[in-house]
Amino acid sequence: MEEARLCQWTTIRSLFAILQWWGFNVTVIIMNKWIFQKLDFKFPLTVSCIHFVCSAIGAYMAIKVLKVKPLISVDPEDRWRRIFPMSFVFCINIVLGNVSLRYIPVSFMQTIKSFTPATTVVLQWLVWRKYFDWRIWASLIPIVGGILLTSVTEMSFNMLGFCAALFGCLATSTKTILAESLLHGYKFDSINTVYYMAPFATMILAVPAMLLEGNGVLDWLHTHQSICSSLIIIFSSGVMAFCLNFSIFYVIHSTTAVTFNVAGNLKVAVAVLVSWLIFRNPISMLNAVGCAITLLGCTFYGYVRHLISQQPPGTPRTPRTPRTPRSRMELLPLVNDKLDDKV
Repeated sequence: MEEARLCQWTTIRSLFAILQWWGFNVTVIIMNKWIFQKLDFKFPLTVSCIHFVCSAIGAYMAIKVLKVKPLISVDPEDRWRRIFPMSFVFCINIVLGNVSLRYIPVSFMQTIKSFTPATTVVLQWLVWRKYFDWRIWASLIPIVGGILLTSVTEMSFNMLGFCAALFGCLATSTKTILAESLLHGYKFDSINTVYYMAPFATMILAVPAMLLEGNGVLDWLHTHQSICSSLIIIFSSGVMAFCLNFSIFYVIHSTTAVTFNVAGNLKVAVAVLVSWLIFRNPISMLNAVGCAITLLGCTFYGYVRHLISQQPPGTPRTPRTPRTPRSRMELLPLVNDKLDDKV
């Protein structure tokens, strides 16, 4: 009886964790798009900087004041040698995501973000010369095919927004690869990650934001109507961005890896649906099919990774292709689900 109740409580907790993660993620995406499109606040660097400031304050409150998580101690030298390069890539990743949201619909942007597994695998293959199981490569085919179909049939296509989203995938993959080498020895959770990276990201972005968008922001403040309500929405998006990081910490500790992978892909589908209901951006049938193929491909990719990771040591590998050196070991692609979802 006790085991049944415990199992039921675990299921309820996992479901709640997933739903609140979906809620914060979709809310942040929709708020950002609303800021760019409805409030006519077309300053992605400034929006990103506000998010970093709010996240830095929130992480400080969570760790130092509320004691939600213990602070992971990092040597001062490592902060500049390891954390700063990670923060730079983290900053580029968030900025590119917001730039893409300014120019393309949420549905298109979210579909392109699903290209991240492919860019991660290819970068590790090119840079580190890592070799992967053939099933990993096969699982990337529907992802690439779905994104190609979505891009060709996108009715609101914008080259700048498309390139920003695509390079954002590369930045996410680079961040994941750097985390493996630069953060070796530190087991960061999402709250500690934000605690250390958000201040650096603010410092990196503050000057470019003022130089490139300062005059435009001042003009917007003088000409825009309903300044107070608009500023409340803009700063609330920053608060929601921190809450999203906190929700990632909760969902990772409440679900299994497989559940997290499936829920992550369903989250994209929820974000696409909600954004379409609010903004009514035109979506053709082929475009919707391409998005569905991409999400199914991502789910299949996660399933293949799980299968390979569950193989016990000493399990015979699938025969290699002639081009794969036998001295090389087939490896799983690096993933860092804790860092991939920040906005």
